[in-house]
This record gives sequence, C-alpha cells and structure tokens, in this order.
Amino acid sequence: MLIRNETEADYKAVEELTRKAFYNQYVPGCTEHYLVHIMRGHEDFIPELDFVAELDGKVIANIMYTKAKLRDEQGTEKEILTFGPISVLPEYQRMGYGKALIEHSFEQAVKLGYDVVVIFGSPVNYVGRGFKSCKRYNICLPSEKFPSAMLVRELQTGVLDGRKWFYSDSPVMNVSEEEAQRFDNTLEKMEKKHLPCQEDFYIMSHSFIE
Repeated sequence: MLIRNETEADYKAVEELTRKAFYNQYVPGCTEHYLVHIMRGHEDFIPELDFVAELDGKVIANIMYTKAKLRDEQGTEKEILTFGPISVLPEYQRMGYGKALIEHSFEQAVKLGYDVVVIFGSPVNYVGRGFKSCKRYNICLPSEKFPSAMLVRELQTGVLDGRKWFYSDSPVMNVSEEEAQRFDNTLEKMEKKHLPCQEDFYIMSHSFIE
C-alpha cells in the first residue's frame, strides 16, 4: 500500500469511493461525496493533510482535513483540526487501511504544528486510535452540550489544560442537502435504502453526556 497526497487526477475516484463508502450508512443516500467535492476549494481545507491510500495502482481510501476552532470562556481561540470524511471502499474496510491513513496523517499534522483533533464519529471506531470523549477535555458545543459522538485526540499530551472550550467547525461542513442531491443526481444511480444502521447513527448523533 502507498499513502500519498491526493492529486487532481484522483478527484473523481475519491468522490466515487466516498459515495460508495457512505451510501445508506447514516441516512438513505449520502452527502459526504458532495462535501469532498466542495471542500477542496474552501479556505479551511488543508491540502497537505489530504491523503489517499493506493493499492496496486488503485485508490481505495482517502482522508481529508479542515481547520476548526476552540474558544475558551475568555474568548481566546485555538486553531485545531478535524478530519472527515475518511472513506474506504466497502470491499477494503476493516483491513487496517483507514487506521494507516489516520496514523500517517497525525504524524504529518504534528509536523505542521497542530496538536489537537476533534471529530464526530462512533466511539467504537475511534477510541482505539487514542480518541476520548469531549467531556474528558471539557470541550463542548456553543450550546454547552457534550455530544456522545464528539471525540478528541491530543497529538501532544497535555496541550488541553482543563479549561472549558467551545468547539466550532468550518462552515464548509454545513452541507446543503438540496445541493448535495442535485450533485448526486448527476452521477450513476444508486438505490437509496432504509437500513437499521441509520437508526443506530440517529441515536448516537442525538445523544449527550451529562
């Protein structure tokens, strides 16, 4: 396997693999491939942390990062990272390719001077990568809620000192479902399905820690 930066020649393949990876996982259909499509042109996108995994000349996985922010109660801001989507073609999932992309990207992020990553995801998928509940680091949403799915990884131990932080991600993450659907309509048709895993995602994404 080769891990390298994404190039323009990879754009279509990455969007296609993202679509295949996420279609019907969280909702009928998906919007993640449209997010990939628009993210590259946004000011918060970090091209140095945009990686693909290539196997036998085929792009099978991808991870992308954008800038995010923490703000403390005194208004001090700290620039951090969030990644997503991280996509692996279904036939290559659970084989370690996503893990390899995450660890490689963390190494490169540290070289760029970043020390904290905040993501939204299922804890069972990420605690093994060193992520912990946002509650443990006193990081919450502007509403002061602590989502069960908001996870934090210090890239340098101790950089979060326990003060209360409010998290905000890049505006590019606020994807228009209508625009995403129009984009999806230009691609090869895939059947939208209602699956049990979507209810699992709904429960997790609407749960908070007291």
